[in-house]
Amino acid sequence: MNFTKADLQKETTYKASRSGGKGGQNVNKVSSKVELLFSVDNSALFTDEEKLLLNDKLQNRFNKDGLVQVICDEERSQYLNKEKAIERLSVLLTKALHVPKVRKAAKVSKAAKAARLEKKRQTSAKKDSRKKNFDD
Repeated sequence: MNFTKADLQKETTYKASRSGGKGGQNVNKVSSKVELLFSVDNSALFTDEEKLLLNDKLQNRFNKDGLVQVICDEERSQYLNKEKAIERLSVLLTKALHVPKVRKAAKVSKAAKAARLEKKRQTSAKKDSRKKNFDD
């Protein structure tokens, strides 16, 4: 997981196209939508184990050519969209490489169990004392 945004930028390819959305006439004239493509298999940033993990976790993010695809068209400038796309890719790869810790099953101690049962008895006794007796 030793990669920087600069490293990612070197290994990505970009496509720019016209985008819908806010911008008015600007949308019709400027290619501000950015499509970022990144090849996990051809990357020198990751080890073979990391590549397997990325391929497994990012299966649904691959396009038909086997590249991770990130599209950004939120901003009016191509530069800002490119920066946002790199940031999204970085977050995506970082999350995919994260391996959660294995949970160790813990047993409830005897003292804690006894205290819980005692508290239940006290609550039960308290509620029993509130009941009206119909024997009288």
